[in-house]
Amino acid sequence: MESESLYNLLQLPKVTGPPTEEELPQGEKKKYLPPTSRQDPKFEELQKVLMEWINAKLLPEHIVVRSLEEDIFDGLILHHLFQILTGLKLEVEEMALTAPSQRRKLEVVLEAINHSLQVEERQLKWSVGSLGSPSALTCAPPAIFNKDLLATLHLLVALANHFQPDLPLPTNVQVEVITMESTKNGLKSEKSVEQLTQCSTDKDQPAREYYCTLRGSVPLGCVLTQM
Repeated sequence: MESESLYNLLQLPKVTGPPTEEELPQGEKKKYLPPTSRQDPKFEELQKVLMEWINAKLLPEHIVVRSLEEDIFDGLILHHLFQILTGLKLEVEEMALTAPSQRRKLEVVLEAINHSLQVEERQLKWSVGSLGSPSALTCAPPAIFNKDLLATLHLLVALANHFQPDLPLPTNVQVEVITMESTKNGLKSEKSVEQLTQCSTDKDQPAREYYCTLRGSVPLGCVLTQM
């Protein structure tokens, strides 16, 4: 399948509005990508490159990813991608059909990925997530299971840089993010800039990047065998 046709399968995320006070329980925070950020050319290019890379890797297994936001959350794609990239077989159920089993599978897969990337927990920019609303722990990283696009992109960029550093990811991809916080006085918003890929001046200095330098320990619950 040609690269262009692979990209034509990409379904860019639907633009959604910021969370309302009813949707965000008091004390919780949630990041929101405004339309201007989602439509940023470099942000779209990053998704295109990652989509082509994933589909090219999964082509022998006849798996096609059509949406980074909708297809990654349950662990199935990450499971197959991990095995292809590492040559290791991850002992986890192949098909998880219920939400609890999907979350359990994602947890095992992410533990294995984090170990392979040698990422310390405090440095993670992604997490598993909860079965309901996003975690009430305001300090928790954005959740893959809750279909957080930023968390998914951070994870995929880390995988690409670690396992295929020559992949031509667009450099210095930054997006404006609005963090909504529910307080006793109502919703409070704060703007910030999220860095998704390294600056071009840092391309030859991978040691600066957290996914290249951190050391981790073998996670519990992961059983890896040579394929």
